[in-house]
Amino acid sequence: MSAGTDAATADERILQTSPLRKLLGRPELGSVVGAIAVFVFFAFFADSFLQAASLSTVLYAASTIGIMAVPVALLMIGGEFDLSAGVMVTSSALVSSMFSYQMTANVWAGVGVSLLVTLAIGAFNGFMLTRTKLPSFIITLGTFLMLTGLNLGFTKLIDGTVSTKSIADMEGFPSARDVFASTITIGGVGFKVTILWWLALVAVASWILLRTRAGNWIFAVGGNKDAARAVGVPVTRTKIGLYMGVGFGAWISGQHLLFSYDVVQSGEGVGNELIYIIAAVIGGCLITGGYGSAVGSAVGAFIFGMTSKGIVFAEWNPDWFKFFLGAMLLLATLLNAWVRKRAEATK
Repeated sequence: MSAGTDAATADERILQTSPLRKLLGRPELGSVVGAIAVFVFFAFFADSFLQAASLSTVLYAASTIGIMAVPVALLMIGGEFDLSAGVMVTSSALVSSMFSYQMTANVWAGVGVSLLVTLAIGAFNGFMLTRTKLPSFIITLGTFLMLTGLNLGFTKLIDGTVSTKSIADMEGFPSARDVFASTITIGGVGFKVTILWWLALVAVASWILLRTRAGNWIFAVGGNKDAARAVGVPVTRTKIGLYMGVGFGAWISGQHLLFSYDVVQSGEGVGNELIYIIAAVIGGCLITGGYGSAVGSAVGAFIFGMTSKGIVFAEWNPDWFKFFLGAMLLLATLLNAWVRKRAEATK
């Protein structure tokens, strides 16, 4: 029997048989229930919430978080997390902008260099984690601090200010904006292209988790990396790949940030890493690893979008947003724990 088969056999997804057990065992079940409750709540208290334009705004807010929440969720399923994810988005945008401007090159050259840089940052996080055996908290906190300093230091060194120069008049900018920051009009309502990026990432991540050997590896290393290594799972390669996945998500988000405004503030992104983690946890991912789904992270991001915009549509004081977000995190965690216990009780 192969190592991949051993990992799959131990995977609890394969052991579930009855329809009720399968339903209760889905990581995103609790978040779906929570999303329905939040949707009904704001549909009742915010008159404009159900308008098509409002739903478009909610989806856009959800997508900007969801693009990063997907790879962060996969990383958490693999038993790790990344505190540098927020500033990595800004690093991606800064590299793309400054390289294009300083080299007077087509902006697509900067986009390509940015992709290589963010993938390298992700690989660095994964390599340091597996090489040093230090907790991901320490490794990625160090990366977070270094990137925060580099973002500010290089921007001031090269551009003389805390923001980049405008690249809106450079060759390739219109086509890059179409790819990363355009608006698609459907039925008279504009939808940001980031929604398509988000849905595509959810689909690909779900396929990886549920239909590939790599998906079994992710669940295995998150559940018990020593046991996974004992049956032949490439733990080091899996973890580095997961961190590179976060880098890829940061690249997409960074290009959207850049081509939406054509300039980037070097201090942006700090604190967003917690929002990505919150979206993944609300979506059913366990902090301890080995459990979760890409769909759940999408639902968590959708709850975030509904809450952030629903408060505005209801004309409430936005200062309360963080309170609602924290309350949802606690409630979602409790609900997910209850659902998981129910699933175990039906076995």
